[in-house]
Amino acid sequence: MQLHKTDRARAELKPGVRTLGQRERTLLLMADGSKSAQDFRPLFDGDGEAIALRLLREGFLEAHPGKAPAAAPAPTPTLAQLQNFPSPETTQAIQVAADQFEGKRSLATTRMFLFDICERMFARRDPVMAERFREALRNAKDRETMLAASREMIEEIEKIAGHERADSISERIAMLLPQHQAA
Repeated sequence: MQLHKTDRARAELKPGVRTLGQRERTLLLMADGSKSAQDFRPLFDGDGEAIALRLLREGFLEAHPGKAPAAAPAPTPTLAQLQNFPSPETTQAIQVAADQFEGKRSLATTRMFLFDICERMFARRDPVMAERFREALRNAKDRETMLAASREMIEEIEKIAGHERADSISERIAMLLPQHQAA
């Protein structure tokens, strides 16, 4: 059974809403209908399946057989709409269209993104921590070690920039990392 976000999960992931911890929110971001609870087992230091099952019981996730249907892309605003002051709907469509990632998922892309975040968030503020994250990223050779390095960075980002920034970076990481392949 594949796990899908419920309306409750989508509400939890909106800016300004925060009832779950970072690990639970990260798992919600990764629950895209292509993973089962067992697929989360190796993630989150082995607690992934237990977290997923708890979120399922609490109504943040629901299980469906098979894959989720592909989400329809957000409509692209017309030039006429952009020339006027955009409505809230148009503004939201612009933001969604601007943030869609349609590139190839890969560890290399994820690593480069995380190196960039490391430089932006830590290089000046805490050079020692930045070097520690750089070293962890250089040594991350598979999906699990990349996730471990990114989780450490996200925890520090949440401390210095808040949960909304940490959540947005977690979302991007979920879009960049290659899908977990079941053995």
